[in-house]
Amino acid sequence: MSDAALDVDHLRQWIGRTATAQDTVSPRLVAGYLAVLNDPNPERDLGDLAPLAIHWCLAPETRPMSQLGLDGHPKRGGLLPPVPLPHRMWAGGRIDSFGRFRVGDVITRTSTVQDVTVKTGRSGTLCFVAVDHAFVGPKGPILTERHDIVYRAPRDPNAPAPAVPNAPKAHWSYSVMADPVLLFRYSAITFNGHRIHYDRNHAITSEGYTGLVVHGPLQATMMLEYAAQLRGNPPKTFTFRGVSPMMDGAAFTVNAATATDGGLDLWTAAADGRLCMQAQANWD
Repeated sequence: MSDAALDVDHLRQWIGRTATAQDTVSPRLVAGYLAVLNDPNPERDLGDLAPLAIHWCLAPETRPMSQLGLDGHPKRGGLLPPVPLPHRMWAGGRIDSFGRFRVGDVITRTSTVQDVTVKTGRSGTLCFVAVDHAFVGPKGPILTERHDIVYRAPRDPNAPAPAVPNAPKAHWSYSVMADPVLLFRYSAITFNGHRIHYDRNHAITSEGYTGLVVHGPLQATMMLEYAAQLRGNPPKTFTFRGVSPMMDGAAFTVNAATATDGGLDLWTAAADGRLCMQAQANWD
């Protein structure tokens, strides 16, 4: 599909559109989220600090079944522009933190479409949509997130596989088993209906993957938690982007190394050594 066929000018009319949603950081939500992350004591009391990245569980879009597309995502329209490319992926983003969520907080999220751009690469036409999310709690702003979404055409089965760099050597590392139960539970706690995370036949035959795909936000969550663990407190800024898809069926590693600017470089690596997602955490 060409840039002209996308009608970029039409899609850019969505820039500036906003939507507001509200949710509660409930004890049940926090317990379920921490259980997915394998916390041995997931229960938290009202007023306790909520885990990092809990915002990806808050106020998900709750469309009726009749309003979902074949891939399990909500049908095009609403806040996001109706990009006429079939496959949607979570490309990465940036988190700026001003405080912490607490159990029991009522949170308001305001989402704004900031940009729509089209690029052409080796995999064909790509449409990037940048959305800013601002989360406000009872005491004021807590977090802002830049969410980068990419839409792409179907994969060409005859095209050569893109070159993916191997992950570097880490100063610190731990492993996680990417099994279907982990993926299902994370999809459930975030109300993510995208079938690439739980429907193996769809992931392989319709979207060109070799198995189930490990969620980008799940990998980012593990890197963010690891950064906070290593330094003793959460970073002020956290940027991250996907490099190659992480598939289920084997253990992957979450890795960190001291960055030249004093922060941390973090990444996830597949069992075969491929770099899958990378991130930077800073405390300044």
